[in-house]
This record gives sequence, structure tokens and C-alpha cells, in this order.
Amino acid sequence: MDDEYIDIVDQNGIKIRSAARSEVHGNPTLIHKVVHVLVFNNVGDLLLQKRSMSKDVAPGRWDTSVGGHVSSDESLTDAAAREMEEELGIACKEIEFLYSYIHSNSYETEMVFTHRCTHEGPFSYNKDEIDDVRFWSIDEIKNAFNSNQLSDNFESEIKKYLERSAD
Repeated sequence: MDDEYIDIVDQNGIKIRSAARSEVHGNPTLIHKVVHVLVFNNVGDLLLQKRSMSKDVAPGRWDTSVGGHVSSDESLTDAAAREMEEELGIACKEIEFLYSYIHSNSYETEMVFTHRCTHEGPFSYNKDEIDDVRFWSIDEIKNAFNSNQLSDNFESEIKKYLERSAD
């Protein structure tokens, strides 16, 4: 997938140019768009995916239900739908946009567009990228903070979600 092209954007999300994923990853000065989808069940538990041990970032840790790059010139809605199909084998009838933010670490800088949907499964997840999926209660997630079970990116994401949900 290193030949996948994604858009490099400015702080406002305006496209500067397209670049190969291999150029963008490992260079935190280049901002690129990603979508996250938080998949809840009908009782409010959140589906998390356990990242494969072969992943570059956060191998073996539990992470956002769905997350992936927005391909060059792809809409956010199309990217979210594509990633849900690729990662979990599902389609959600209604995907709700929640918020966006910039997440930066020593490896990359992402402009994250977070969405939400409700789905009960079953899930046919991509076993090359994901070792397991399961629903977690919000209390279980909170209890796992700072335990190295959750990816740093997900801990940041869920804290943003909980802050905004409390409003």
C-alpha cells in the first residue's frame, strides 16, 4: 500500500499537493487527512480493534473501531464507508460526523475527521491488519487508560469524544 496517494494539507485542511503514503509517513511536518469511525452497539458499548503485531504504529494495542487515510481527492464520507468495509466488512446506514482535530507525534501529523455509527455486527475484519475486535463499555475503556492496552492515538481520541459528549 506504499504507493497509495494521499493529500498533504495545510492547518485548514486545504490541499497543497498529493504524495505517496511512504513519503508522508515518518515525516510529521506533512499533515494528511484520516477518518475515524466510532462504531457503537445499541447499548452504547464501543467496538475496538486490536492492531496486528505487524503494524508500524501501536502493534498489539486496542484502537479506534475504524481508522484510515483519506485517499487523494476522496470525500470524507466515501473514505469512512470504504474503511468500514475494508476493516470490518460492514456498511452503516447513517454515519454522523462529530468533529475534527490535528493529532501529531514524532511519526506523523494527521488531520482526523471523527464519525460515529451504530452497528451490532457481525464483523468480518481484515485479519492482516487486525488481530481481534470486541465491544468495550466506556467504563472498561476508562479503566484501561495508561495501561499500555490502548493505542496512544485512541486514548487521545476517546478523551476528546468523552469531553464533547459531556457538554
